[in-house]
Amino acid sequence: MRQTKIKHLDFKDRSFSFKDGRRPRFRRLHWLALGISGVAGVALMLSSHDQAEALTESPSGQLIAPLDLPKVGGERNSNNTAASLVAPVPLPKPAPKAAPAPTPAAPPATVAEAPPAAEDWQRTSVKNGDSLAMIFKRLGLDARTVHAVVNAGEAAKALTRIFPGDELEYRLDDAGGLAALRYRVDESVILHIDRNEDGYSSSLVATPLERRMTHAVATIDSSLFLAGKGAGLSDRLIMELAGIFGWDVDFALDIRAGDRFSVVYEELYRDGEKVRDGDIVAAEFFNRGRNFRAVLYTDPDGNRDYYSPDGRSMRKAFLRSPVDFRRISSNFNPNRLHPKLGVKRPHRGVDYAAATGTPIKAAGDGKIIFNGVKGGYGNTVIIQHGSRYSTLYAHLSRFEKGLKVGSRVRQGQTIGYVGSSGLATGPHLHYEFRVDGVHRNPVTVPLPEAEPISERLMADFLQQTAPLVAQLEVIGRTELAHNPEQP
Repeated sequence: MRQTKIKHLDFKDRSFSFKDGRRPRFRRLHWLALGISGVAGVALMLSSHDQAEALTESPSGQLIAPLDLPKVGGERNSNNTAASLVAPVPLPKPAPKAAPAPTPAAPPATVAEAPPAAEDWQRTSVKNGDSLAMIFKRLGLDARTVHAVVNAGEAAKALTRIFPGDELEYRLDDAGGLAALRYRVDESVILHIDRNEDGYSSSLVATPLERRMTHAVATIDSSLFLAGKGAGLSDRLIMELAGIFGWDVDFALDIRAGDRFSVVYEELYRDGEKVRDGDIVAAEFFNRGRNFRAVLYTDPDGNRDYYSPDGRSMRKAFLRSPVDFRRISSNFNPNRLHPKLGVKRPHRGVDYAAATGTPIKAAGDGKIIFNGVKGGYGNTVIIQHGSRYSTLYAHLSRFEKGLKVGSRVRQGQTIGYVGSSGLATGPHLHYEFRVDGVHRNPVTVPLPEAEPISERLMADFLQQTAPLVAQLEVIGRTELAHNPEQP
């Protein structure tokens, strides 16, 4: 087919000719069709321009269309007469597709737990022989970090006194450097080391423990220790209970089946978890028909001690027994026959049988006036207590280091250790008690009491201890209601 090229087209003068000069014939219908086509083309160009304006360019150079493109005609172009003349042409509907076969539902996806972030807290324990430098080396930290942390302030000096079993909590940054460190200095203080713009800073943060009151009651069948363990008391609380009443009750000789006790004590908690037992704040002990009560009092200067409810000190000026012994192997006897010499020789003290090496305690405050070997006594210590009293401790295996004649000692301080030196048939402590130079039976001699609550502090004492006494009363009444046969 021959192609005909258009040479000239002019709508204004309606001139139109082909390249070879021929002029086609037009009728009115032809002109009308050309006019409508021109108007439609203008409308299409206008709508295309609007859509082009709505396109945006992505960083990669691609054109991105908005989710809601402008409509051709209709409301958006209602002011455009040419565009309103163009009616939308309906597109043919596609044939309906066959529904796909149902596929079995996939099991729900499991989300893997994300690994801990680099700044999460981690923990390490102090080993035997560890220093901060050794610990940091294990963590991949260099010596400069050790130096910077230790010199982060006065509080950071606590890190030079770490002990095996202590724990350090730390955080590392993305590069493996130390971001923060935590060290518990004691049960109520934590050392904080934090990195800042100038290096590291240190601070001590208080974490006070919560104190809760609880109590325990028990009846003794065989021993104080077994009864205490049965009541849920720790070893420390049992020893503390024995210490409170130790001046009035000889727990080796005076305990009988049926004796009983009540204890009110503290439990210390942190973040809802028990850390340890606190102090006994009130206690009652029934022994062989005698009743003893004690309450803990803290004076305005912070001094703490146990007193009876009327303000008398539970402490005596002397311990009844200066050693933890198994039995009394020989009592005070002025007419005793000496077991080795075979002659009548008074036994002016008490022999406490105990294992070699058992610590011997000073019965009271005083000054050492003899420390050495004394004839048949063997290794001996003599302590002067004021002007009227003195105590003697004989047959020691060895003396406590650092003590000599003239040394001042406190009640309960270790002065030597049980042995069998001198004329002794076996390991034991020979203990004598003298009043104004006269030997007295240490087991039965009345012991002078410590100072009671002063008149100046009596009102404060009664106010502070009255709730404790009331609590002992309630416990006693409750126990009597459950066990009416108890005395």
